[in-house]
Amino acid sequence: MLTKNRLNRIKSVASLRQSGLVLVFEDIHDPHNAAAILRTCDAFGLQQVYFIFEQEKYYNPKKIGKSSSSTANKWLDFQTYKSTKTCLQKLKKDGFTLVATLLNQEAKDIFKAKFNQPKIAILIGNEHRGLSPLAAKMADEKIYIPMRGMVQSLNVSVTTAIILFEITRQRLKSKKNYQLSLSKKRKLVKNFLQR
Repeated sequence: MLTKNRLNRIKSVASLRQSGLVLVFEDIHDPHNAAAILRTCDAFGLQQVYFIFEQEKYYNPKKIGKSSSSTANKWLDFQTYKSTKTCLQKLKKDGFTLVATLLNQEAKDIFKAKFNQPKIAILIGNEHRGLSPLAAKMADEKIYIPMRGMVQSLNVSVTTAIILFEITRQRLKSKKNYQLSLSKKRKLVKNFLQR
C-alpha cells in the first residue's frame, strides 16, 4: 500500500535527480564493486548507468549486491553494451562530453577541472586494467585524483564517489539548474511507483 509519506519520498527523490550526468562502467570485473558504486550513484542523484561488457563476463546490474547496494539498483536505470565503441558513439551523438578517469600525464587534476557541461558521461574502467585505449582515445577530457601518499590509486568505488562528489559540488555552486525538467520528474515518479 502506498502511503502519503512514501509518495512524498518518491517525489522528493525524483526532484533531486541530476540531469545530464551518466556513469559508464567499462568492463568492471567485480559485481560487488559495481553494487557499491550504484549506491553512490543513487546518493548523488544519478539515474542513468551504462555497463559495457566487452572483455568481462556479463552480469545483470539489476540483480547484483543487494547487501552492498542497499537495493539502490532498484531505483536506477541501466543500459548495457557489448562494445565500448558503440556505447561511446551513442553518448557522443546524444551530446555528452566524455570524461575519462586515467592515471597518466595527459589527465587533468580533478580539482582543477571544470564540470560545467550540460551533459557529462564519466568513464570508469576495469579494476586492474583501467579504461581501454579506445575509451581513453574517444574521451573528450581526461581527469585523475591527485595522491599525496605512497599509494597511487584508489578502489574503483572510492574513485567514483570522489568524482561524483566533485561534479555535484561544482554543479550546486554554479547555481545552474541541473535538475530534471518537470515532465521528466513526473515520468520518473510514475516509473518509481511501479518498482
